[in-house]
Amino acid sequence: PGFSPRSPSNGSSRNLSVDEMYLSDTGGQYLDGTTDITRTVHWGVPTPLQKEAYTRVLMGNIDLSRLVFPPNTAGGTVESFARRALWDVGLNYGHGTGHGIGNFLSVHEWPVGFQSNNVPLAAGMFTSIEPGYYRDGEFGIRIEDVALVVEAQTKEKPFLTFEVVSLVPYDRNLIDLSLLSPEQIRYLNTYYETIRARVGPELQRQRLEEEYRWLQRSTEP
Repeated sequence: PGFSPRSPSNGSSRNLSVDEMYLSDTGGQYLDGTTDITRTVHWGVPTPLQKEAYTRVLMGNIDLSRLVFPPNTAGGTVESFARRALWDVGLNYGHGTGHGIGNFLSVHEWPVGFQSNNVPLAAGMFTSIEPGYYRDGEFGIRIEDVALVVEAQTKEKPFLTFEVVSLVPYDRNLIDLSLLSPEQIRYLNTYYETIRARVGPELQRQRLEEEYRWLQRSTEP
């Protein structure tokens, strides 16, 4: 599977509005790596269902991203951590939870991922983590990050975990903080600190002041 470019046409194009959700699946090919990052935004007032569904998708993204697991664990074994917060209220999504990402190669690269026929996870592998939720004809949510499998800091080595290497804030307008656990909030704040430390100086170096202010607003604790 890959990307199918689409061009706007008089028949299909329409104006953006503040009254609905937008799912932006973005990526780039660079000499030192490939990105595949999805964010969902709402610029107005989301419905209670939209806000809860988004928050539960984010909870699943966080729960899988911060998971610590034994070596030689197959992705399919831990995949349900990305779905649990949705399952709790009877929601689900109908696609895979993640796929391998090549280094200046395929965006969807075999054999890494979270399906039953993917290889066990090992340090050094790159995978996407991308839970979602969709209501036909109404809205779609997906939160996709690029994660590197790394050794975890545990007493008994070597356990594994993920280091999220895509540094893009989540939409604060869609997060219901009351649903998040203290651990999930701590994870978010640490992630936002990392974004500020790594992306902020680069935006300042390029004199992108408006973008820098947006980043600071979007990564407040």
